[in-house]
Amino acid sequence: MELSNQLEIKFRLDINQKKALRRLKIFSVADLLFHFPVRYSDISEVKKIAELIPGDIATVYGKVSKLKTKKAFRSRIPMAEGEIEDLSGKIKIIWFNQAYLAKMIKNGENVKLTGKITLGKKGIYLANPEFEKMPDMPIDSHDTLFRPSRLPGTPPRPNAEGGQASQGEKYMGFSYPIYAETRGITSKWFYHAIEKIFKEKTLDNIADYIPNDILQKYHLPTLKTALVWIHKPKNKKNAESARKRFAFEEVFCIQLERQHDKFEYRKNKSFQIKPNEKDVQDFLKRFPFSPTNSQKKSIDTILTDMAKNFPMSRLLEGDVGSGKTAVAATAAYVAQNQRPEDKNGKLQNFGNLQTAYMAPTEILATQHFESFIEYFKHLSINIGLITGSGCRKFPSKVNPSGWTTINRAQLLKWVAEGVMPILIGTHALIQKTVKFKNLALVVIDEQHRFGTAQRRKLVRKDTKGNISAPHLLSMTATPIPRTLALTIYGDLDLSLLDEMPAGRKQIITEIITPNKRPETYEKIRQELKNGRQLYVICPRIFEPDPEKELALNVKSAVAEAKILKQGVFREYEIGVLHSKMSKEKKEKVMADFTLGKINILCATSVVEVGVNVPNATVIIIEGAERFGLAQLHQLRGRVIRSTHQAYCYIFVSEKSRPSSAKATGGQGKTIERLKALKTAKNGFELAELDLTLRGAGELGGTKQWGITDLGMEAIKNIKMVEAARTEAIRLIEEDPELAKYPLLKQKVREKTEEFHFE
Repeated sequence: MELSNQLEIKFRLDINQKKALRRLKIFSVADLLFHFPVRYSDISEVKKIAELIPGDIATVYGKVSKLKTKKAFRSRIPMAEGEIEDLSGKIKIIWFNQAYLAKMIKNGENVKLTGKITLGKKGIYLANPEFEKMPDMPIDSHDTLFRPSRLPGTPPRPNAEGGQASQGEKYMGFSYPIYAETRGITSKWFYHAIEKIFKEKTLDNIADYIPNDILQKYHLPTLKTALVWIHKPKNKKNAESARKRFAFEEVFCIQLERQHDKFEYRKNKSFQIKPNEKDVQDFLKRFPFSPTNSQKKSIDTILTDMAKNFPMSRLLEGDVGSGKTAVAATAAYVAQNQRPEDKNGKLQNFGNLQTAYMAPTEILATQHFESFIEYFKHLSINIGLITGSGCRKFPSKVNPSGWTTINRAQLLKWVAEGVMPILIGTHALIQKTVKFKNLALVVIDEQHRFGTAQRRKLVRKDTKGNISAPHLLSMTATPIPRTLALTIYGDLDLSLLDEMPAGRKQIITEIITPNKRPETYEKIRQELKNGRQLYVICPRIFEPDPEKELALNVKSAVAEAKILKQGVFREYEIGVLHSKMSKEKKEKVMADFTLGKINILCATSVVEVGVNVPNATVIIIEGAERFGLAQLHQLRGRVIRSTHQAYCYIFVSEKSRPSSAKATGGQGKTIERLKALKTAKNGFELAELDLTLRGAGELGGTKQWGITDLGMEAIKNIKMVEAARTEAIRLIEEDPELAKYPLLKQKVREKTEEFHFE
């Protein structure tokens, strides 16, 4: 059997199995080998039903009862449900879209079930568990692995002289891989299919694409050994070594792709922009606040980069309100202060260096345009705004302290002639009709919201015929742990704004349990009476199907808006904002909220990166246990810009209360986790804590990058990330096209198709 063989040729597959494998993107023998186990099952995992905690993956043994088939009330999804019971208690079982299972298991049978413990409106249940029929109960779940008792009908344990092992002891120490499934194909199928591949000695001639010196340096197994160990580990150490190798491999491939991109871009020449120190200091003195130390440090670093003869590639990270726009404005000021040289090295007579500033939405672009006016109003510098809705120019001839609406063609003419040194806009900036004469600096705000292709369009815009490529400054308010930033933004150098301008009031944050909800509403009512505005953030858009047990009991933006309008805040205007709305409708709602036409905005986390509404001083976050700490911090940042005292009320469910009888294990830890919001100095601290407490897969946005769960786990290991980065930089410097490593080059190309850092 060859790695390139199609599974349909080598295995007997029915139509459902073919569809299932296509959904999992498994087509060849190689694809199957790289479908790794999500975990390993062992008798030692057995848990008492009475001790099950929502969110856990658990294995239970017991007798099945009350099995039946039904359909969900609204969605009409076919489902099987029943109960499983051991000596400690019982729990409901639900299989969605697998009603046939009710006929495969008989009431009264002993089974082993493995699945996720899920919290629904009617209590906890075992969701879509894998099942295995057991001839006898192998172990009493009240006992430990090392002291199994037996149930009636179970063969006796051996005595001191030996004898037949008990059924429980037959299972002890037996470990087998569990694979991700989809409808039509089971974990067992994967197990036996991979067994067949191994028996046919498919791995005998497999070539490793990771250079041998790197494997030896970091004590990593070869590809052949790692594949055997990850699918058929003899012990825990085998499995861990294999996972370590594949985790390193994924981060290493990402780093190679990122470092190659950085190397290619730096082959371009850039405008060498040399700042006048006195001019820079004079510009900073006109800020409405004193620059923080981290702002000064970031400005110095950026200006140093811009003075080099190759283009800057830098990411500026900072919390909402930390002053990123001010840093970008300073860089733009220094750029426009300099005239470009012609081919003979002489200064051109007409037109200064230009800056393009791209924001993800019209509202944000307009906000940045207005901020730049504040920074530049004492200078006679032209600033343009271009969006899908129209164009503006500052200063106006009629009113030099304000802006005026202008014709799009006229604005584009000024940009092309070089007399518009700063142009701010949305995606309109990357249209073919927008041509710069001397584009020296590109600033991209909330850069993760633009696709890579969009970013490259702007960065490389109009440089083909020019002498230089622009410097790139990307900015984000999304708190990212250092390991993750070094990986997904490996092509960018990092600068951090980890402090707030002096005098900014700290947001008063309170964790609100259900019994404190009424008094909290009264506090908020007083703020609304004083003319302030309120955000209400909910985890869901719409109410879930009450018959669909997988739908958790969490608040929805649409339903909460109705509840508040009909109840506690009936006298106020309430708007709704969520991702399912059209772009035009979303912008209309945000504009109305900004203008004060809406008093209360019920929204999903779509507002976590949004516009500045200084009059919004209060934010409620419902179902806070459903969000990561960094995301909660970013949501809270919506009210940080106000000159008035701001408040953040974090509402948690009944089951998260430490005093609740049901608040055991993971539930009881929720309050403790949320308390970090009151003590952390910035979003970066919280992002690192999220990584430790919840894992890399819980970080906001990670799913969109195409990194596997195994790769995301590697992000928790700073030594591994730094090692992968070091080796990638070394290889790219020695051999930029990886000509000496054709297998590695092919692997990176394959991985690059999976990654999409947007």
